[in-house]
Amino acid sequence: MEYSTSDAKAWAREKLVGQWTTMVTPFTRDDELDEPGLASNVEHVLKLGTRGMGFSWNMGEFWSLTHAERFRLMELVPTLVRGRALTAFQITETSLKEVVELGQRAEALGFDLVILAAPYMVTRTEEQVLDFTRRVAERLGIGIAFYNSPQFGLTLSAKALSRMADLKNLIAIKEASFNLQLSIDTHLQAGEKAVVSAPDEEIFFFEEYYSFHQQVMFANTSDWRFDTPESHTYVPFVDLATQGKLEEAKRRYHRELWPVKNLSRRWWARLAARTGGALPVQMVKYWGELMGMSGGHVRPPLSPLTEEERTELRDDLARLRPLKVGARKA
Repeated sequence: MEYSTSDAKAWAREKLVGQWTTMVTPFTRDDELDEPGLASNVEHVLKLGTRGMGFSWNMGEFWSLTHAERFRLMELVPTLVRGRALTAFQITETSLKEVVELGQRAEALGFDLVILAAPYMVTRTEEQVLDFTRRVAERLGIGIAFYNSPQFGLTLSAKALSRMADLKNLIAIKEASFNLQLSIDTHLQAGEKAVVSAPDEEIFFFEEYYSFHQQVMFANTSDWRFDTPESHTYVPFVDLATQGKLEEAKRRYHRELWPVKNLSRRWWARLAARTGGALPVQMVKYWGELMGMSGGHVRPPLSPLTEEERTELRDDLARLRPLKVGARKA
């Protein structure tokens, strides 16, 4: 951590730029952490030009990891990344003590920031989330990014997120409701207090109409799902957009990225519908394997892709991108 609590917001404004990736947690066939696979994934993503990496996030299946596995993952990351990108670790839990313990360990290990979401159990009001986040912030020196997502049972309003951004070490907000108006309102109401990011490219195309600017894509899986180290256009698109070169970014997006983005949206919606709205981690992991990443299976209560779905996804993606051979079965 390169900053003190008092200058955390200034650090974030300078350093949180460009594309951040969301890393999956790969598992072996024996259902253990796939440490060589994780190391390979880090090297793969670094070759794409990504500026930062998020670990143990929702796509990282933090909710399925044991306490020991979560700590082991946290310990591995700095040894693999070795300062070549910024790093963040999700510390979301229902126990305040455990959240603080995770946050303190992340700080001690040299992570650049942590990400925190609503505690997702007895939390039913915005005031509860604001109070919980304040209590965490008071106990940590490391910068916190708040993760606003319906996956945690409560989506905060832009007004509540703006109040949260008054906390001195609340340095960023990942507004992942996929409600476009909420994302825009959060930019407008909280964007001067904290770095705000929506993880969908569509947000960039509304900047000039609403007079805000998103400086970071924090964070998604599109870099390593859409591209390979041999041929990559996603990170250059995000670089253009976050640098304010919107016309050039739009041309690149529609010319080079829209077909695969459209495919992703169709599969995302299809899996979410099948699972009652759960994040389609099984789809993302297999998609990543087709592009050269390590993934493996998902843990219950998520269900794997069917053989028919796997074949269909592989065929759909092969029409748009060169695939890596040997993607294993989940």
